[in-house]
Amino acid sequence: MSIPSDLKYTTSHEWVRVEADGTVSIGITDHAQELLGDLVFIELPAVDGALVAGQEAAVVESVKAAADVYAPLTGTVAAVNQSVVDAPELVNQDAYAAWLFQMKDTDAADLAALLDAAAYGQIVDAA
Repeated sequence: MSIPSDLKYTTSHEWVRVEADGTVSIGITDHAQELLGDLVFIELPAVDGALVAGQEAAVVESVKAAADVYAPLTGTVAAVNQSVVDAPELVNQDAYAAWLFQMKDTDAADLAALLDAAAYGQIVDAA
């Protein structure tokens, strides 16, 4: 299982990457996709919609279960990744390349409160 050190993480298994233009990409971790199994459906939030940190933002469904994806930050949805809607298996192939949605106008305090790779690794190891 991979936990890239350049990302931030949530206890609910989302990853967060700050892009060069200041937007923030969000996806589910490799650990989360392993637990879910083969993804068959993804529902993403509406572009320009407002999200609050901790709020349900998206849904991923696998052959085993459905799971909510939570907004790790408060802000506005800047973009969604239509490729993963069309081909959910992309998340299974590379969870860190297959971002689900991007946010803008995020709160720096929310970002600072996220877990680093080492802290997230401890959570995964304890599960």
